Amino acid sequence: MNALNIILQPVISEKSLNDVGKSRFTFKVARNTNKTEIKKAVEEKFKVNVLKVSTISLAGKEKQIRTRTKVAKVANKPFKKAVVTLKEGQKIAIFESGK
Repeated sequence: MNALNIILQPVISEKSLNDVGKSRFTFKVARNTNKTEIKKAVEEKFKVNVLKVSTISLAGKEKQIRTRTKVAKVANKPFKKAVVTLKEGQKIAIFESGK
């Protein structure tokens, strides 16, 4: 797989922005990838050294949406998150602009 197909988007949240100071960065990744593929993709795309990769698979949740005539149920798609720990002092520019 290509690095662009593995790393889908960064996760910008309060928790992920707090982890930037600890050299930990969170990404939404393709569901069928493993930790070694994620590590290679991050190193290739951002030119950094990855020390550790933690993955979390999240199930899709069902939401209720109110319309004029009824209440409809809509399901979110399941996805996978990866928390990547980099070598001390290395950063990824995408997360720096999020502060």
